[in-house]
Amino acid sequence: MKRDILKITFYILAFLMLGALLLISRDAGISGDEEVHHVHSEKVYDYFATLGKDRDALHTPKTHLQYYGQSPDNIATILIHWLGISDVYGFRHLFSSFIGWLAIFVSARFAVWMKGYRAGIIVLLLFAVSPRFLGHLQNNMKDIPFALAYIAGVYYTLKLTYAKFKPQSSGLLFFLIASIAFSVSIRAGGILLVFYLLFAGFLYLFYDFIEKKNLDWRFAQKLFVRLLVISFIGYLIGLILWPYALQNPIVHPWESYKVMTDFPTTLRQIFDGEFIWSDFRPWYYLPKYLLITIPIIVFVGLALFVFYFKKISTQKHRVTCALLVFSVVFPPLFVILVEANLYGGWRHFLFIFPGLIIMSALGINEFYKQINIRPVKIFFTVVLVLLLIHPVRFMAKSHPYYYLYYNQVTGGLKGAYTKYETDYYYHTMRSGAEWLKTYLKENKINKKTVVAGNFQISPYFSENKNVKFKYLSYIKSQDENWDYAIFANSYIHPELLKNGSFPPEGTIHTVEVDGVPVCAVVKRKSKEGKKGKAAYLKKDYETALAHYNESLKSYKKDGHLYYRAAKCLYLLGNKEDALETLEKSFKVNPVYEPSLKLAGVIHKENRNTRKAKDYFYNLIEVNRKYVSAYVELAEIYFPENPNRARELLKEALKLNPRYRPAVEALADTYQETHPGIVDRYREHLNSTKY
Repeated sequence: MKRDILKITFYILAFLMLGALLLISRDAGISGDEEVHHVHSEKVYDYFATLGKDRDALHTPKTHLQYYGQSPDNIATILIHWLGISDVYGFRHLFSSFIGWLAIFVSARFAVWMKGYRAGIIVLLLFAVSPRFLGHLQNNMKDIPFALAYIAGVYYTLKLTYAKFKPQSSGLLFFLIASIAFSVSIRAGGILLVFYLLFAGFLYLFYDFIEKKNLDWRFAQKLFVRLLVISFIGYLIGLILWPYALQNPIVHPWESYKVMTDFPTTLRQIFDGEFIWSDFRPWYYLPKYLLITIPIIVFVGLALFVFYFKKISTQKHRVTCALLVFSVVFPPLFVILVEANLYGGWRHFLFIFPGLIIMSALGINEFYKQINIRPVKIFFTVVLVLLLIHPVRFMAKSHPYYYLYYNQVTGGLKGAYTKYETDYYYHTMRSGAEWLKTYLKENKINKKTVVAGNFQISPYFSENKNVKFKYLSYIKSQDENWDYAIFANSYIHPELLKNGSFPPEGTIHTVEVDGVPVCAVVKRKSKEGKKGKAAYLKKDYETALAHYNESLKSYKKDGHLYYRAAKCLYLLGNKEDALETLEKSFKVNPVYEPSLKLAGVIHKENRNTRKAKDYFYNLIEVNRKYVSAYVELAEIYFPENPNRARELLKEALKLNPRYRPAVEALADTYQETHPGIVDRYREHLNSTKY
């Protein structure tokens, strides 16, 4: 009777969650990668619609999306075309939320299979209070579907293992093959499920050998042939909607895997209060992000899972627990060891989260099973309820921006502000755009209006034909032509957040989450900066300077405008005034790299090598990849310390092997002493395309 009540409760909660998630999806914004993936899915659709004649989907040098299977995006676009859906992003968000719910439901069924419906209910509840996962579930069509494929693959692999690889139901094989196919169709790394399947087979034989002291070699051979056939079928099905892989089903997926493990796009992001490059992040980047963004209640469950591990991993589920733990622990350890390029928190590792939740739920479930002292159970339940308050309150106050959640370790989002990224996936741009649409309507602004932003927002203005979108850099916004701008608080240097440069001057509306500004709507106060750039490009530096000085009357906190004015003064031969203007620049933006570079150049030309070195070293400290600073320093060092000059130039070439000025400067350092080396460098310069 008790089991029936738990079963009914489980399914009621599961389907209530489905309804809630689909409803929440209606408020989701467009994610940071969503538009480019949708555009690519249209190219994939055209590829198949023209029977391969339209080959744009095979050549994506800027986005590298040819290397993604991205089947969820492709399926969504196919359905949009076939069903004639006009609300493209609304449908995508519904679709993404449904896939996310499937990941939750499969995870819960996993726990039910292991320890019963109470464990499954705990899984549902833990997911319901996991803001980061629920936030991405709304619109992340890469990482959330991969999470579904991954946990489903582990689940059905283990069910097959438990059935001693002789399933009575064809449904089990179908779902296992479908999981492998779905994972491969999203990312080439999904092939990992094949290795898990083979690993499970090995574990099964290993434990069987320990118990029986004998190995049936005939059965072992048949087993691995069967597993390879299952894997191969899943692999081939996974390539069906992936044009690039279809061109060469063996070589191209392997190329894709290599690109994904060493992804060429690197970003600068806030971490531990510093502005770091994603390919130079500390080893603990991923573990720490997990620690500060997953609700504390999940860690309590994980601690209990470790404590009760022997009881949870009974003889019946030894292989189950071994593979479950391995599937969660191995991927993070692998990227730490290979020093992979990581950014966006643990977004790319959402696929291990269902496994973490299952382990946590099993730990909590086992506690209630093992502890029979009623006061202890009541006390523990109260503690768990108290731990729920923090994430639940955040989601209630910050709807729908759940993915901005930070737990009590950082003091919540307020404590994390300026130390870690906030809206790195641009969800809040929708709120800014909707507010601006209302503002334009209420103020009867019907003329042609340029709305700019640091992320694509044109879909939000699709019905307003008078609005034209323009992408621009947050820092260099005054160079461009725009009337209004919407800026998400994304990848902005922490120094600018600390000194109040965000929200920027001219802000007429701010989107705040938990008291933190995450998006700003800005009205243009002056277009003198744009005029200054136009004159600057014409080399009319006096006119440009006049425009920049006029612009600075309206934008006193814009370090870029000060830099532009200083550069004009420098080009006009007025170095002292240029340095004075740069000092003003440093007061509002002490980390603006062009200003640091220009100050170093001026002091170098003035033969003040000590100050020049200080500025160039400061520049490298701010941005270790600013390779021209290494060349400038090398020129200063060379007359008295040629070895130090060469060290700097070699360091620059490690960062950018194709930086021609560094190669030329390094060759010059050997001109007097080793002309043969110079000749080799010259040959390299002539034979290499820069």
